[in-house]
Amino acid sequence: MSGKHKIISFKILLAFNCTIPVLLSSCSQERPAIDRFTLVNRHNIEITTIDSLNSLSVGNGRFAFTVDITGLQTFHEYHSKGIPLGTMADWGWHREINTRGYSLQQVYRTWDVHGRKIDYVHRYSDPRDSLRYRASEWLRENPHKIHLGMIGLDFPSSDKPFAGLIENPHQKLDLWRGEIESRFMAEGKMVRVKTVCHPELDMVSAEITSSLLSERKLRIRIHFPLGVPGQTAYDFTRPNKHITEILSGTDTTVLFRRRQDDDVYYVKLYKPHSALVRGGERHLFYLEAHPGDTVLEFSCLFSKTMPVDSALPGFSVTEAVSASFWRDFWSTGGAVDFSECTDPRAAELERRVILSRYLTRIQCAGDYPPAETGLSYNTWYGKFHLEMHWWHGVHFALWQKEEILENQMKYYEKIYDKALATARHQGYDGARWPKMTDPQGNESPSNVGPYLIWQQPHFIYFAELLYGNAKSEKDKKAVLEKYKDLLFATADFMASYAWYDSTGNRYVLGPALISAQESLRPETTINPTFELVYWYWGLKTAEQWRKRMGMEQKKRYSDVLKKLSSLPVKDGVYLCSEDTRDTWENPRYMSDHPIIAGIAGMIPETPLVDKKILRNTLGTIQKVWNWNTTWGWDFPLLAMSAAATDRPEQAVDFLLMDAPKNRYLLNGHNFQDATRLMIYLPGNGGLLTAVAYMCTSGSFPRNGKWKVRWENLNSL
Repeated sequence: MSGKHKIISFKILLAFNCTIPVLLSSCSQERPAIDRFTLVNRHNIEITTIDSLNSLSVGNGRFAFTVDITGLQTFHEYHSKGIPLGTMADWGWHREINTRGYSLQQVYRTWDVHGRKIDYVHRYSDPRDSLRYRASEWLRENPHKIHLGMIGLDFPSSDKPFAGLIENPHQKLDLWRGEIESRFMAEGKMVRVKTVCHPELDMVSAEITSSLLSERKLRIRIHFPLGVPGQTAYDFTRPNKHITEILSGTDTTVLFRRRQDDDVYYVKLYKPHSALVRGGERHLFYLEAHPGDTVLEFSCLFSKTMPVDSALPGFSVTEAVSASFWRDFWSTGGAVDFSECTDPRAAELERRVILSRYLTRIQCAGDYPPAETGLSYNTWYGKFHLEMHWWHGVHFALWQKEEILENQMKYYEKIYDKALATARHQGYDGARWPKMTDPQGNESPSNVGPYLIWQQPHFIYFAELLYGNAKSEKDKKAVLEKYKDLLFATADFMASYAWYDSTGNRYVLGPALISAQESLRPETTINPTFELVYWYWGLKTAEQWRKRMGMEQKKRYSDVLKKLSSLPVKDGVYLCSEDTRDTWENPRYMSDHPIIAGIAGMIPETPLVDKKILRNTLGTIQKVWNWNTTWGWDFPLLAMSAAATDRPEQAVDFLLMDAPKNRYLLNGHNFQDATRLMIYLPGNGGLLTAVAYMCTSGSFPRNGKWKVRWENLNSL
């Protein structure tokens, strides 16, 4: 924009008092388009120090490859206590052979629920309870996501330790191209590595340039590990537990078959101008450049099924298609530009937004709901948590990438029969969605997960988002028809789960129930505030869907909506649940997720919520909550709630709060702790959701410091 245009625009803004974000937001659509290339590229990541938390990844949403400072997976042991160097895919799971015939029925815990006996898939943690303990652990661990193969550099003539081998490193992630370029000195010579991922194939491709290659002082190491349930998902100490076979080979291509128990996958390697050499131990191979060559490239495809018999694209082709894919990604859908803001926190918020968009696209855009650590390493054995799917998936619809959310909603159809069976076994109608689960929809034993219910309305939320985003009446009708069966089955369960208390002439939630605030006890929790509001909204939306489709209303839906218990309040502040009258005196209840805040912002407006009481509640949370116990998505949750109650300054304060689990690393990952959750993708997804919500609702502060430009965002 020219200086003249800037002056004119500023005068117009003053004339209309457009320092108010609502108007800025609406005006932003009519201003010149955001320079997306500049926006994205000012947040390219550059790394010049060796740090186990500075791992970078390339990926396509279904497959990701995480690297160290060398651009490959050279020093995986160093990173095993930081962000591990993963090679993972949506389909990359292993199930140990169930020799003892463990089944979910062996870990049922039966609860007396309002006069009925109901089985829950419980985790038994006492080893003295031998059978149920072993069954619990096996069923939690299986299946588990596994590491598919470690690919790194090898310096055969060097005996230097890691710290002394790599000198003057400089690594750059080019976000606009989706490419990592790594430069460093080793053995007195320059090494350059370029790393990309194919957008449609589960394939990593790299080009290595160095005179060390021709001197036989540098080669590529390919090492296949045993896949294990642990955090890193790999184990190199038990080579007899798995099999690596070479099925075919030519001068340029090698096809491996990998077998572990009953699970098989394939690895196809394209290696022009290099030779494959077996290492000195099983499952170990090297790629060595041809004599005199100073460039070595490879493309490595990982596949659950036998790959087609055709040539793999080389590095230059893969680099080009990757650049095209990422240029299209950044050029379409939503964009938010904070460069005109004067609040000193704005630049950091913009950095977090851009890097979160990259990370969620490469880690969380596959065929299944993502795991919390995506495709980098295992937490909870790589299984995904359906209550977290809201935080992983909603932002895609808001940033006009709804096709990603739509694709993942196929999973609910896939596991529909099991959800129906769970509800039926427990004596409920409809479908009860699991919490911690796997690609087949199997419940995992837990002393928390089976008692959660807040994942139930999520499917209704996703479907309603897609309906709202549909561009035409024809498209809206298509959404209704596509999702009606699963949506009504979800609502049927919700309506039947609510228990009618004839004494109080009301419907009650729980027990046995654990709220989204997981510090509450399952045996005593009744009517948690968040779940009451979410239940109301979900059933009300289901009624709207029936009306849109010309269907008669369901009496049970209407009865529950009319007689659902009131929200628990004490001294003008909402309580965690009806039974926790000491919410604001007992430290137990001022910990974990402050989910009470989600009754506005996260959940669209309902008549149950008094915004004055909610503002009081937010103020209390801000003063007394134990922030050491919170999680990364709690801060976007609070920000949206503050925005929904017309507290824009408080919204930004929550979103950028200086709290232990609201830290974002140099690579953009939401750091939680140093032992388990070095990355936490629900935090990244939540941040994107909150920013989109605050833009479209005009909820950035009205102090003149937040001139936020945005385009192509959808509202909640």
